[in-house]
Amino acid sequence: MTKRLFKAVLTSAVVATSAGGVFTATSAHAAECIAPANPGGGWDFTCRQIGKIMYDIGLVDAPVQITNMAGGGGGLAYGTVANERTDDANLIVAASQATATRLAQNAYGGATPDQVRFLGAIGADPGVIVVSADSPFQNLGDLVAAMKADPGSVAFAGGSAAGGFDHLKVLQVAQAGGVADVTKIRYIGVDGGADAITQTVGGFTQGMTGDMSEIVGFLGTGEVRALAVLSNERVPGFDDIPTAVEQGFDVVAVNWRGLYVPKDISDERFNDWVAKLQAVGESDEWQAAMKANGLAPFTVIGGDFESFIAQNMADVTKLSKEIGIIQ
Repeated sequence: MTKRLFKAVLTSAVVATSAGGVFTATSAHAAECIAPANPGGGWDFTCRQIGKIMYDIGLVDAPVQITNMAGGGGGLAYGTVANERTDDANLIVAASQATATRLAQNAYGGATPDQVRFLGAIGADPGVIVVSADSPFQNLGDLVAAMKADPGSVAFAGGSAAGGFDHLKVLQVAQAGGVADVTKIRYIGVDGGADAITQTVGGFTQGMTGDMSEIVGFLGTGEVRALAVLSNERVPGFDDIPTAVEQGFDVVAVNWRGLYVPKDISDERFNDWVAKLQAVGESDEWQAAMKANGLAPFTVIGGDFESFIAQNMADVTKLSKEIGIIQ
């Protein structure tokens, strides 16, 4: 593939807000953020951190209500917003690259991206490729060389199902490294990043694919080594981990953290939410939250983000067809 999936310049892209400034939700109409999963994890983090900062810096005058709505890998929340709450102007929903991937693979029962409006992303959890501390692979080139020699000899564990975002990260790296048949690379989907690391540390797989936030604790204990981070630049606070790009593999795969809103809200209200999200992204509080959780800068807002999602999903669809995940 000449254009690598999910590759984006990690710089700010902001649209202008409408005249009249930013609305403030009142106590009678308090803002609500749906996290499409149980407490804990990325979507819950997105809602709680963004909601808290919105209140702390005065963008809303009442605490943002957090609603956990697990089911269908985000599909239950998506369907609820698309079909039942299409004009709720006080509703925001946590989203990530997993949301776009599942939509592109038609994993939400026929749902389409135009059933909501994608608001923006203000941070990204960079993808990582990890091996156990005693692995013979010292860098990403060693690992890719083994896959080129015998794709079936290297197995990976990841926290998404086969064909999901974690699986696609490995396939992108393999494609960039010239592996002839990426479908022969073995992948084991388990229940989250911690379980994936356990598989790798235990010797059941040769590598783990996941997100930076999932490996921070394990890096601290010395159980694993990160061969590469899949961002454009090294992540602040983890400067010893080289990017795949600087090792010669043109792959950027970041699990952006952002929001979508119901499709039938007004353009004025959409732009109000754009301004709020931008203000959160520029706040000292959000910068501290990103640093503590290993997130990389990634700000794409409003219309630019809607364009990003469209291209992103087209890339996901293309790769998913190439490897036989969808027809």
